[in-house]
Amino acid sequence: MKGCFPIEQFNHIETPFYYYDTALLRSTLQAINKEAGRHENFVVHYAIKANANPKILNVISLAGLGADCVSGGEIRAALSTGFPASKVVYAGVGKSDWEINLGLDKDIFCFNVESKAELEVINELAGRKDKTAKICLRINPDVGAHTHANITTGLAEDKFGIAMSDMDQVIEAANKMGNIQFLGLHFHIGSQILEMDDFVALCNRINEIQNHLERHHIKVENINVGGGLGVDYIHPNRVPIPDFKTYFNTYARHLKLRDGQKLHFELGRAVVAQCGSLVTRSLYIKQGTHKQFVIVDAGMTDLIRPALYQAYHKIENISSEEPTETYDVVGPICESSDVFAKAIDLNKSHRGDLIAIRSAGAYGEIMASQYNCRKIPTGYITEDL
Repeated sequence: MKGCFPIEQFNHIETPFYYYDTALLRSTLQAINKEAGRHENFVVHYAIKANANPKILNVISLAGLGADCVSGGEIRAALSTGFPASKVVYAGVGKSDWEINLGLDKDIFCFNVESKAELEVINELAGRKDKTAKICLRINPDVGAHTHANITTGLAEDKFGIAMSDMDQVIEAANKMGNIQFLGLHFHIGSQILEMDDFVALCNRINEIQNHLERHHIKVENINVGGGLGVDYIHPNRVPIPDFKTYFNTYARHLKLRDGQKLHFELGRAVVAQCGSLVTRSLYIKQGTHKQFVIVDAGMTDLIRPALYQAYHKIENISSEEPTETYDVVGPICESSDVFAKAIDLNKSHRGDLIAIRSAGAYGEIMASQYNCRKIPTGYITEDL
């Protein structure tokens, strides 16, 4: 079954564009709140890097989620769309002074600190403002994830976080700093993770770390396990909402929280991926020697994931009900990697047909570029049409 699209309204919109099904987004948010709400002290933040369309952010903030930011620009985007500063967490290996100062001025919930050098700078900048910066230390747990190499973040050789061997001395340094309040620990092992065993491995490592810290009389008020839950790119119609129940239950069963501890999550892709589609129009049907191409007006500038990660997205011809034929779906960019899919079955395609590239709500519009001097695609929500 194809997704349900308001095709008549689409015919009057310049392609390519992003379309977001806000009914599905709200259902997804309801599922998150329902399943997280079963567990005392679970706190969910939305990872703004997945999609920062202001209309999408408004919907998410109204659902009560916090915001996970990785830049000063994302902090501004969060605050301008209704996320309270008290629910904003800020991570990133390269926080510049102006971004740190912004977080201090807005009194965000905490900085997720990724190095001792960063900790020292935050302490210095907070001191100049006579403020106390609340921080969690991002620890690199050296836990692998079954995902693409470019989106794993928890291995020892990755650039993210503080090595476990340095953890004790950095916590000690933080507790001695006059303008730092140590709130807890932050972890994140990767993205598009579908195997719960990866999260179990993280829980086991955190349990070891907590036991170690308690032996040294170090109390941790907050544990942040990041995000990483993936979505079903192959069956977006059959599985439009991820299995949040199993995800949250995995942590509830395997992570040994202490009394009063809060467990924070930073979900991004799982919140917005399935509600978004990149809608493009076929320009030409090109007959090759051994294959045929659907050449569309969207390209890797509009959705870079297939070129960058060899990522799969289900593609549908939403204008045609004719029998299927096999095509390569390619864009107009002057790069050989500007290919959305090879040898896929689509309903017989013609010039002018609308083609929907599914599960594009995460890392789609937000990563668009102006390479080849192309326009950034507009994003529309259901209420716009």
